[in-house]
Parts: sequence; C-alpha cells; structure tokens
Amino acid sequence: MNRLLALEKIVELGSFTKAAKSLGYTQSAISQMITSLESEQGFQLVTRSRNGTQLTAEGAQLYPLIEQTLRQYQAMQAKADSIRGLDGGVIRIGTISSVTRHWLPKLIVEFEQQYPNVQFIFHQGDYTSIPTMIRNGEVDFGIVTPPAVPDLQTVVVRPERMLAVLNPNHPYANADVVPLTALAADPYIMVEQGDYSEPLNAFHSVGVTPNLKFKIHDDYAIMTMIEAGLGFSIMSDLILSRMPFAINSLPTEPAITMTLALGYKDKDSLPIASQRFIDLLLARRDTLA
Repeated sequence: MNRLLALEKIVELGSFTKAAKSLGYTQSAISQMITSLESEQGFQLVTRSRNGTQLTAEGAQLYPLIEQTLRQYQAMQAKADSIRGLDGGVIRIGTISSVTRHWLPKLIVEFEQQYPNVQFIFHQGDYTSIPTMIRNGEVDFGIVTPPAVPDLQTVVVRPERMLAVLNPNHPYANADVVPLTALAADPYIMVEQGDYSEPLNAFHSVGVTPNLKFKIHDDYAIMTMIEAGLGFSIMSDLILSRMPFAINSLPTEPAITMTLALGYKDKDSLPIASQRFIDLLLARRDTLA
C-alpha cells in the first residue's frame, strides 16, 4: 500500500523529490518503491522530464484503479477506527464558500467534542466541480443541488432563498421586490457556480437574457464590486448573512430558490467518520444559519 501512496503523491506533486519530502522518505526509497511497482505490473508507470514527473499512457489507464484501491483502503482504515471508538479518520468534503464560512465551523466544534482526532479536508468548488470530485473519489461527499446530479444519491439540507444584490444607489435598492425584467440591461456579476445556475434559469423563465458582465468565484469580491457600482448580482441569502459591505439585498420577482443538498455515491460505503458527520449535519439542519 505504501507504494501506491507514494505513486499518488508523485502524481499530485509532479516530483519524486517533493513526494519523498512530503511522505518522509528519501528520494532513493521513493524511486525503489516505484521501480518495484513497475516491475510487478510489467510496464513503466511514470516518466520524468524537464517539465516534471507525469504518468505514462499505461500508467494513466491504471491510475483510476489505484486511486480506487487507496480510497477503499482509507475506508477500511476508517472502519477500523470506528471499531476502536473512532480514534482517527479523515473526512473529505466538497464544499462551497458560504457553507464553509457559516455552517461547517459550528458543526466541527460539536463533532470534535465527541471525536477529537478526526481530520477534516475541504475541497472548495462549485455545482459542477463538486459532483466531479464525488464521482472521482476525491471527496467523500459534498454540497450539491439535486437537479444537477441525477446520478448521485442526495439528501436535502434545506432550500436557500436567493436575493438580488444592488448598489445602494440603484433605482430598486429600497424597493420591497425587484422584477428580473427590470435588471435585464444592468451589468450582471454572476457567482460562478459551474454549469448549473438557478439565477440564469429564472431569467430565462421570464424571457430575459441578463447582461452578463463578470463571472467570479469569490463572493466577497462580487460584493465589493457591487459596492463600487459595477453591477448587480443574485446571491444566496446564506452568503449575505453577516456581510460587511454597503449593499442592499431584496427578493426578486419571480422568487428564486436554490436547494442545497448533500451528495454522495453510496452512504453505506463512506468512511464511518463521514457517515457520522453527515448524520450530525442533518440533525442540525434546522438550526444552521
């Protein structure tokens, strides 16, 4: 198993030297591991060049199975940890920035009171990249929106209201509601969410194509730009909580809602630590803010 872990680290870092340093081996030991693995398989797995270390064509075909083996090994280790009282384990979550900021910290504090030795790894993404991470086994589970992932198991956490976010000088800034048709000509600063977008679907439902000016991942950068008068956005109410910007937010007509859910391939096959954390999150979903 150490040889597979060594190969994974080499592929991740693109260097035998960096992989050896990361894993605490000498470079010679890492090289011997890979040579032994290649000898066992009967072909070369990696090649070195000026541009770093890369998988060979044969290695690239085998590598998904190697990753699957490593994930299964980690699941076995996590199960053993659960038998010993969940003394360890790793929880790998695909998450979006608003959930990372507002939901996960308080949940982790509570979880660590019972399981203090569990490690968390967050992979930040969007509604396209997170499902890909789940399918590839990079994360155990992640935040998804069900309509975008028909091939995954999902459980709804809760629907999130989406609001128009306007500069205070916008004509509708102090209105009770803003029609999407009234925003059609304004510069739209879109939250980069991958291939699936509830706001775009809502605009199209009323026969409007918004004036898309910017697509940005960073929520705070978008709010800074709105504050500067560069345009408007449609953002989750969760993102807007406790925000320190001089901007106004209000409902749209028609209203826009995005359903936030947990997605995974098969809950029963997840590491026990991840199963327990999912159970906690769902038990607390009505109190998340």
